[in-house]
Amino acid sequence: MKKKLVVLTGAGISAESGIKTFRDSDGLWEGHDVMEVATPEGWHKNQELVLDFYNKRRQQLKEVQPNLGHQILAELEKDFDVHIITQNVDDLHERAGSTQVLHLHGELLKVRSTRNRNLILDWTDDLYTGDLDENGHQLRPHIVWFGEDVPALEEAIEITETADYFAVIGTSLQVYPAAGLIAYTNSIAPVFYIDPKPISIPNIKNKIEVIAKPASEGVAIMKELLNTNFTNLH
Repeated sequence: MKKKLVVLTGAGISAESGIKTFRDSDGLWEGHDVMEVATPEGWHKNQELVLDFYNKRRQQLKEVQPNLGHQILAELEKDFDVHIITQNVDDLHERAGSTQVLHLHGELLKVRSTRNRNLILDWTDDLYTGDLDENGHQLRPHIVWFGEDVPALEEAIEITETADYFAVIGTSLQVYPAAGLIAYTNSIAPVFYIDPKPISIPNIKNKIEVIAKPASEGVAIMKELLNTNFTNLH
């Protein structure tokens, strides 16, 4: 049976493909205050601005490609049972070939009903005021905004609890609840932490392999460690 590798990915892996993503450092996303474009309050205040913002993100996504980091994670499925839990809303993991991807914060290429959160539609074009669900309610981006519940969190915790190996790639570990997932790992599961500017992780008993590199370079190193050293990582 293949060992289970659970990978938490964040903005850093998508940034290498040219996607400008929100990092906590300045509170801006593509020049916009995140409170204006990524909160329920922002939606109610200026629906047109929010729709335009995500329309531009959707168009940008069509212009970029998965990078080596995404590709290596997909290749690791040959040897491991790989589950990706991503904070990113793009589809680059899927396009690279990963088959088990859980999106914590929603998906840019989907929209949902403003009245029924379970009514979700695939959507690759622009979304406008007046685009309605089957019951006549306005559609909105299928994005988990700040201040909203994270419906996929429980599933993410269940996946994390059964990991033989856990990897954190390209995330500042400052956006909760995603950052708290690492606490649910089995204490004997080795953890790979890939980020050019890693922070200290408190209260973790696991053996941690810190790889202070950008995502693509770091994932390549992790693959080598897993394939050549993996008996020593237990």
